[in-house]
Amino acid sequence: MTKRSAAAKRPRRERGSLNAADIIEGAFELAEQVSIDGLSMPLLGKHLDVGVTSIYWYFRKKDDLLNAMTDRALSRYVFATPFVEASDWRETLSKHAHMMRETFLGNPILCDLILIRSALSPHAAKLGATQMEQAVASLVEAGLSVDEAFDTYSAINLHIRGSVVLQRLYDKNKELDAEGGAYYDDILIAPETTPLLAEAMAKGRKSGAPDERNFEYGLKCILDDASRLIETRRATIAPGPS
Repeated sequence: MTKRSAAAKRPRRERGSLNAADIIEGAFELAEQVSIDGLSMPLLGKHLDVGVTSIYWYFRKKDDLLNAMTDRALSRYVFATPFVEASDWRETLSKHAHMMRETFLGNPILCDLILIRSALSPHAAKLGATQMEQAVASLVEAGLSVDEAFDTYSAINLHIRGSVVLQRLYDKNKELDAEGGAYYDDILIAPETTPLLAEAMAKGRKSGAPDERNFEYGLKCILDDASRLIETRRATIAPGPS
């Protein structure tokens, strides 16, 4: 998904040389310039220097193309994400969470395809389920029950997605309105009426902001709770003195 220069001139394509892989790759190139929302079949035809009917031969509607792009993006992303290991579950789960967040924040197209766009193809949904199964299995091996492992990974997944989507929506709104701000920027803080909030926010804290500080705190709370559950389970099954 390397960004191609908008000025680069694609050589004219020979008749019959177009294939689905070329269309998907071209769609990623074009989306880098116009975004997923701005991507259209006619624009893609111009970008690939082919008639739009040639694209419809492979993808009957934009949704079909977006599904194929999501499959491609999710396949690359899943294999680039570190797995959770039972022997070092807290460290590897933390790295997993940070890598997911950094990947989505660093690639708006990936974020729009997988997190903001609600529809996933069956193939993409299967990849996501496989990844979650592996993470839950490692947490169970580390000492959590199936329910606890499922809830822990689900909470982290939600924490990551919420943080990334809020940041992405804020960025998209800023693109549309340079004067626009985020909801957390509109909170009126006055030392006379809200002294505790004023003290906290004077140190750089922002209430509800999808920033690094809030992400780290939320992640730590989830990991701390999982650690407590594991220690409680170990204490319960530990053999008593003989």
